[in-house]
Amino acid sequence: MANNEKTKSVTSRKTGRHLRVPVLPEEEATIKRQAAAVGLSVAAYLRNVSMGYQVPGILDNKRVEELARINGDLGRLGGLLKLWLTNDQRTASFGEATIRALLSKIEDTQGKMHEVMRAVVLPRIDR
Repeated sequence: MANNEKTKSVTSRKTGRHLRVPVLPEEEATIKRQAAAVGLSVAAYLRNVSMGYQVPGILDNKRVEELARINGDLGRLGGLLKLWLTNDQRTASFGEATIRALLSKIEDTQGKMHEVMRAVVLPRIDR
């Protein structure tokens, strides 16, 4: 190993170059909010964005988990409806009012699912 390789110091981000970028107070607040929304420090967020990396969204992951939960709810409600339609003994006591309430609950749950899907797919202005 050459002598100059031994003396060469390793540069880390902490000891590396720091860039200063003037921003308005509103811009600072937006940058901090967006960094927090994706679970990154301001420095990491700005570095990722400026280097062209796609910034992952924690909120989107939460929305996907919410969609999975809603999908499970729909599956359970659909299972109850299927039992009733097949004249299963376990649903013999279900009357028309119960089935109409079940169908209403399915429609409500589908509405929630559509709202969450819109929130994930459509870009938000404040992002």
